[in-house]
Formats: sequence, structure tokens, C-alpha cells
Amino acid sequence: MKYMDMINTPEDIKNFSFKELNKLSKELRDYLIDVVSKTGGHLASNLGVIELTLALFYVFNFKKDKIVWDVGHQTYVHKIITGRKERFHTLRKYEGISGFPKPTESEFDHFVTGHSSTSISAALGMARARDLKGEKHNVIAVIGDGALTGGMAFEALNDAGNSKTNLIVILNDNEMSISQNVGSLACYLSKIRTAPAYINLRDELESIIKRIPAVGDNLFKSAEKVKDGLKHLVIHGMLFEDLGFKYLGPIDGHNIEVLVEVLNRAKTIKGPVLIHVVTKKGRGYTHAEEKPDVFHGVGPFEIETGENITVKKMTYSNVFGEEIVKYAEKDNRVVAITAAMPDGTGLTEFSNRFPNRFFDVGIAEQHAATMAAGLAKEGFKPVFAVYSTFLQRAFDQVIHDICIQNLPVLLAVDRAGVVGEDGETHQGVFDLSYLRIIPNLTVLSPKDLREFRMMLQWCFKQNMPIAIRYPRGGDTNIIFDNYDDIYLGKWETLLLGKEVTILAVGKMVQHSYKAAIKLKDKGIDVGLINCRFIKPLDEDKLNEVINKSKYIFTVEDNVLYGGFGSSINEYLLKNGYKGKVVNIAYPDEFIPHGSVEILYKKYGLDSEGIYNTIIKNID
Repeated sequence: MKYMDMINTPEDIKNFSFKELNKLSKELRDYLIDVVSKTGGHLASNLGVIELTLALFYVFNFKKDKIVWDVGHQTYVHKIITGRKERFHTLRKYEGISGFPKPTESEFDHFVTGHSSTSISAALGMARARDLKGEKHNVIAVIGDGALTGGMAFEALNDAGNSKTNLIVILNDNEMSISQNVGSLACYLSKIRTAPAYINLRDELESIIKRIPAVGDNLFKSAEKVKDGLKHLVIHGMLFEDLGFKYLGPIDGHNIEVLVEVLNRAKTIKGPVLIHVVTKKGRGYTHAEEKPDVFHGVGPFEIETGENITVKKMTYSNVFGEEIVKYAEKDNRVVAITAAMPDGTGLTEFSNRFPNRFFDVGIAEQHAATMAAGLAKEGFKPVFAVYSTFLQRAFDQVIHDICIQNLPVLLAVDRAGVVGEDGETHQGVFDLSYLRIIPNLTVLSPKDLREFRMMLQWCFKQNMPIAIRYPRGGDTNIIFDNYDDIYLGKWETLLLGKEVTILAVGKMVQHSYKAAIKLKDKGIDVGLINCRFIKPLDEDKLNEVINKSKYIFTVEDNVLYGGFGSSINEYLLKNGYKGKVVNIAYPDEFIPHGSVEILYKKYGLDSEGIYNTIIKNID
């Protein structure tokens, strides 16, 4: 019988011996590799936290205790242990289990996470709520060293350290290798320094020394200086100590017995504690160990070779990467910025070719946007490549630091629209709404890869803030005849028609084209316009449409409220349009996980859905 078969509830973990837990770790590794090779997902990070997850469940009771996983992409074992083992094969599939923590999915998922650097803030809020309610349970935040680069994490550390609140923060460091000697010494020092007897003795000595007349305070301060100096010499965690945390570590994150010992000790310490755990991303699967970046988020792959089995095709990220290199070759003022996404955004080649002009700032989108503004202010041409969902985090900086000063920063907004299996926290369906309201910002979106190249070449020549948004992946099999030159605020007519006009944005132009051809086959007089500029609108073209069309349909892969359709409604209302307007977009809800194709179909944004909506709304 497999050890995995013996897990029916999280409490079952407590019945295992350490030897059995190690065997269970091996089974879980094999199982994760097998399932993720079929479903895709975040493999390397999950392989790295198996022992840590088992140790946490061995020590804590998460029906009562609370845990917040930063980002949450490393919670696969957590899900398997907490009653989702039988459904794990549905991982990231439509109506299957999410790849991230989701409280509506399980009582053991205590907080929704998907963006990084939020765990300590959320956990501190939970800990303070516990104290206000007079409860006694533990609250734990698990944060990776990458997520610790986010400014929000440091804001939370600063507050938590000052709060004196009981809180356990686990720093999962998977970038550095652990030296056994240094690790053991650090564990030993941490054990002595945080042992109750040591703490009690220190408190007693402090009280005694301070009672000595005249010299007590000075003697104690001198002793404190000596102690602090020694700590600076031998202990790695002084940053955290100075912030107010008790620091334990570094700990071997793959040694369950040591992890359990340290976690049990952490439970006895009053105030905030930080446990520094060192793990290896991709542990147990050679391909993931060698290429943890590739196996961070991966599609279905062949286990033997590690090769992706999905047919590779040209993507928008690829095109962006090619064009920015060409741009940089011609102009040495061009700099590229990413927030820990060089591969995902297509900037790998740029980073190799122009290392001095490439800046990976870590998971710090706010900093990236304002740094881009600083570079632009000094005469450079910064390009900030960022996923739509992560640009949300720099909203204020785009307004305050870039657009108020009208600085020439190009925001390359990747993964716009639905991205599929990563679900609610990652769907890029808000950017049109939050970008189009900003003065001085030009917003545009290409209908296909060829037009994307044309747009990038146009953007690179401009001297103003621009956001160009584009989807994940590549194109459908649509081939367009029309490719008008790019002019500021000018749209492109793809199909002529008077009675019905479709105003489509970005990749939705491809879907709308298929729908329009089908409508024409039914004898409906329909026109299609590629609204390549979301801001500014092509008012001349809009006025033509107002004067000739009885029906106007807008189509966008953005939420309905505040998006492109809303801007058209505002213009038509202002100009007294008497016809019928229908906006086709995502409703006022968070879009779940599932393949992009399934989601397009579900929300009526595939060609069939667009066709049906138009048929239902015309006389």
C-alpha cells in the first residue's frame, strides 16, 4: 500500500514516522511530476516545498491554525493533503481544482493568493484579528526569496517586527545552496539563543543589572553592545533581528526532522519569528533542477526528456522580444525593464545582447514603473514589459510618475485578456478599464502578430507615454488582406457594411472577422472595424458609423465596465446616436481558470458567440 493512500485527512500526517514521511515525499514527487506533465502547472516550486509542507502539517493543525502561502503556486502538496487528492488530476482545468489557494475550494485555504509579496501583510492582519478576539491559534506566512523582493513584503516585515504580535514567517529560500557546516552552526546558535531558558536568564540578568545603583543602566547597555556585535559577526539574520523578529536558520528545507524541531520551537517563542528555510527548486526531477526557470510554469511535457509536447508557434512575446532587440540596435538610449519576468515577457535575448541596458528589478512593479520614469526623465527610452495582471500593482506610478510628466515610457502589456489556467488572479481583463482613464496615455492593441510588429515599430518612434496590450500565445488561422499604416488614433476598416458595424479590439478582431463573414453569408450588411487605438478614439470613423449604422456592436477581451465599449457608449451618448448599441465583453465577475478556448466560448467571445449575440440583437 502506498503512503499516499493512507492520507484521508490532514491529521493523518501526524501518525507517520519521519522515515515514513521521507518515503511519502518520494511518492508525492513522482505523483506531481506525473500529473503536471499532463495538466501543466507550476512544477519546480512545488517539488521544492514537499518536505516543508509535510513538516507544517505534522506540527500545526490548520483547521485551527492559519497559513498564508505567498503567491500560492507552491500549494499542490497542500491541496493533496487537504482532501483534494482524488480531484488533483483536474488541476487548472475548467471546473477542476485551482492551481492557487482558494477558500471557496477548501477550509484549509485560508486566503486567496496569486500575486506575490502579500502573505506577511495578510497573515499579520489575521494575527491581529486573533488577538482582538482573544483566540490562541498560530498564524504562519510562507514567502519565497523572490517574493521578498516586493516592497509590500518589507512594509509588512517592518510593521510585524514592531508589533510584537505572535507571527511565524517562513522564508523559503530556493536560490542559494546550503552549506551543512554553516547551516548546522546557525541552527545551533538559533536553538541556544531562542531556548526558553536562555530568554528567561537574559530577562533576569537585565532586571538584576538595572537595579545596581548608578552603573546599572550603563553596564547593561555595554553588555547589549557586546552581544549585538557578536550576533552581527556570526548570525546571518541580523536584518530580520533588527526589524524585531527572532531569526532561526538557515534550515535545511528537505530535512523533515529538523524542520519539525524548529517549527515546534517557533511555536513557543513570543512575538514575531522568521524561519529561514533553504530548499532546491525542482528537487527530485533532474530536468527541473537543471532548469528551474523553465519548469517554474510549464505546459504538458514528456517526463523522460523534459521537452514540452505542445506544438511551438510564434507568440506575441516572441515578436516583442525580436522587435525590441532591433530597436535597441539602432538606438542606444533604449533600455528594457522587467519585474522578474525576463523569459515570460520575451526579454531573454535583449538581456544577453545588451546586459548594461537590461534591468530585472525583481517582483517590484511599482519600483519598475517609477524607475522607468526616472530613466525617461534623463533622456532614455525605457520599455517596461509586464503582464497585465501585474501592471495593476503599479497603477499609481503610471499615473503619478509617468503620465503626469508625460514621459516617453512604453508599457508593453503582455498577457492581456484571459490567460487561461492560472485563473482569477492572473486574467488580464482589467487593463483597458484602468489605462484608458489616464490623461496623456495612448493605448493601442494589435489585431494579429503582423500588425503587432508594425505597432511596435511605430511606438518606438514616439515621444510620449504609450501602453500596447497584447494577448498570451499566438494567432488563430485568420489571414487579413488589410494592413493600413499606423497613424495616431486612426482605425482600420476591414469589411464594408452599413446596417451593422462591429467595432473590435485586439485579438477579438480575429474572432469578429469570422463572425462577420458568417453574417454576410446570411445576407446581413455588416462592417468590421479594427479599433487599433483604444485611446484616443478615431472620432472621424465613429462619426461615419453613427451616420450610417442602425446597430453597433463593440467586442473586447476586457471587463464590460469601464472598457473600450464604455468609451464608445460615452461618445455615442454625447453625440446623440439613435441606434442600438451592444457591448460584448466579460461580465462583472472574476473569470475562473480553464483553457482560453473554453473561456472564450463560455463568455460568448469566440466567433460563434459573437455571431449569436449579433443575430439575437438585430431585427
